[in-house]
Parts: sequence; C-alpha cells; structure tokens
Amino acid sequence: MSVSTLDPRTALVVIDLQQGIVGMPTQPHAASDVVARTAELAAAFRARDLPVVLVRVSFAADGSDALPGRTERQGPARAFPEGWDVVVDELSGHPGDILVTKRNWGAFHGTGLDVQLRRRGVTQIVLTGISTSIGVESTARAAYEHGYNVTVATDAVTDSDPVSHAHAVERIFPRLGESGSTAEILELLAKTHA
Repeated sequence: MSVSTLDPRTALVVIDLQQGIVGMPTQPHAASDVVARTAELAAAFRARDLPVVLVRVSFAADGSDALPGRTERQGPARAFPEGWDVVVDELSGHPGDILVTKRNWGAFHGTGLDVQLRRRGVTQIVLTGISTSIGVESTARAAYEHGYNVTVATDAVTDSDPVSHAHAVERIFPRLGESGSTAEILELLAKTHA
C-alpha cells in the first residue's frame, strides 16, 4: 500500500545518518542516495515548519553504556573513531531540528524522542535512514506501539543486507503503517501541507 495521508503534525525522523555509518557498504540503495533523498525530505518538512528529528547512535568512549547481553551474533568490540557519531553535513546545521542520541537500536527506548514529539503535537512520523532492518525497523515498531501513524520512505532507507532490507519493507512495515517513495511523500506533502 502506498502512503495515503500525512497528518497535520507529521515529523521526519532520520535514523543514524552519521559519519561512521554512511561510509559502510549498503544495499539496495547507496548510502549517498539515502542521504540525498533524506535531505530533500528534510528541506520540504522544514519549509512547512514540520519537525525534523536527527537520531544518531553514540556510546561512551569506554563502552560503559553499550548494549549488554548475550547474543549468538556479537558485533565487534571496538573503539569508534573521533567524529563517527556526527550527523552528515547534508542534514546538520539547522537550529530548529531536534537531535536525539540513542544507545540502542531503536530511537524511542532510553531517549526523550516520545516527549519531544508529543510536546509538538506530532501524530505521525516519516522514517528514513540506515539500517532498514535494525534502527529503522526498531524505531518503526516502537512508534507504532506508542500510537503514532508510521510511514517509511522506502527509497530513503537501506541496509548492509539486501535480504533483511526486503523483509522489513515487504513484510514488517506494511503491518506497522504505510510506505512510499520519497517522490510520493513529497507529492503528498505538497498537496496536504501547502
């Protein structure tokens, strides 16, 4: 199902478009394309005085706030280089944007995102970012559980694994909300938020 409506108070929520993540190989969309499409959406949201939320993931230098717990597939234990958590230049530098720092996959748990959205009267979010099956999907699930209408810009999300990306787009997101291309969302935004 293609995106059908955008609520009067819809926010753009951008997941992990930061220096240390956009340089990783992604599929099916290049990270540079995701950044460009997200920047286009962000400009359109800002022009209509709609909230833009830039979510980044970051951890303490000593790793003391990293995710605990045993998993069968552990990520590499490593120190992150200086500046890896800085939002990309194409999206930064707008004082009205909301910056959220997360330490989990999703952008709701352990952050003030829900409060920031509710205080602005937001009832719907449009999601973009990396990676589709982890940060974006986790945020979409939590947004749905918090009662937000969820829309995913399917050509403005990407993953390191194309199978995981396809699964999220084809199987998970339709159960959480609606989806559409950047062009479809921009067209609907122009019609409903003139």
